[in-house]
Amino acid sequence: MASSQKDSPPVCDYEGSDYQSSFWDTGERAYEDQAEAIALKRMLPKAGNLMLEVGAGAGRNTPRYKGYERIVVMDYSTTQLQQAQERLGRSDRYIYVAADVYRLPFMAGLFDGATMIRVIHHMSDAPLALSQIRESLQPKAIFILEFANKKNLKAILRYWLKKQDWNPFTPEPVEFVELNFDFHPKTIREWLRKIGFKIERQLTVSHFRIGFLKRLVPTKILVWLDSLAQFTGGLWQFSPSVFVRSRAIGETIIAPEGSFFRCPECKTPLGEEKNNALKCECGLTWGIEDGIYNFKEPIK
Repeated sequence: MASSQKDSPPVCDYEGSDYQSSFWDTGERAYEDQAEAIALKRMLPKAGNLMLEVGAGAGRNTPRYKGYERIVVMDYSTTQLQQAQERLGRSDRYIYVAADVYRLPFMAGLFDGATMIRVIHHMSDAPLALSQIRESLQPKAIFILEFANKKNLKAILRYWLKKQDWNPFTPEPVEFVELNFDFHPKTIREWLRKIGFKIERQLTVSHFRIGFLKRLVPTKILVWLDSLAQFTGGLWQFSPSVFVRSRAIGETIIAPEGSFFRCPECKTPLGEEKNNALKCECGLTWGIEDGIYNFKEPIK
């Protein structure tokens, strides 16, 4: 479901969706889930202070960020965050935030790590989303991005057999369903570099995302084969999913000690919570309900 703010790109809203249970918990995506877990383990730093997980959904990947002391579990959907609370529990380690990636409510230079897994394929303005994440990061912070690869083998074969119109070799993103995009690896790399990231590593993931293979071959074997094939990511990218580890470089503001949230509309730092709300000098008030900071819409 598409949602939008004034003067902001549309957002794919999973509010009320059973995405976690219908897509991941049935077991049909066990291969992809385990392959992604391996890729993340290979890319994550051993330790960190504060991570931003963009598009965390119901917290499927959150337990994998073991090295970080605290994690901001962020999603646009409050119902997805409620599911994440049920999965992860409530503690000082997890901060649940409903927000728009195009209008992040965090102080610049706040995080020393960030991930965005299976999210950017919903971004009609991916460079804007990436620039918002870059602004929120401290110097040398690690950013792990997963994207849907336009130049995957299946798309190439379909193009050569004239079963699809769009060209997998051209640099522009392709929107194959509303708010569902595939990206060319070179384009992603160029965006990251221009925005202020240095690419450190690439892994190709989910090489065997084919229905009949997943039915015929045991999941453990597919995952093992994929774990080996992932190392080819530095040479070529023909898998449907690609993971990129990059580091924030260049001039970077560091958030003042004790600061955390800012108003997503005017970017003014927000003060202490009062009556389950954060009030901005611009007159907008942002609510906190059942442990979730809600920056989707101000309180009227």
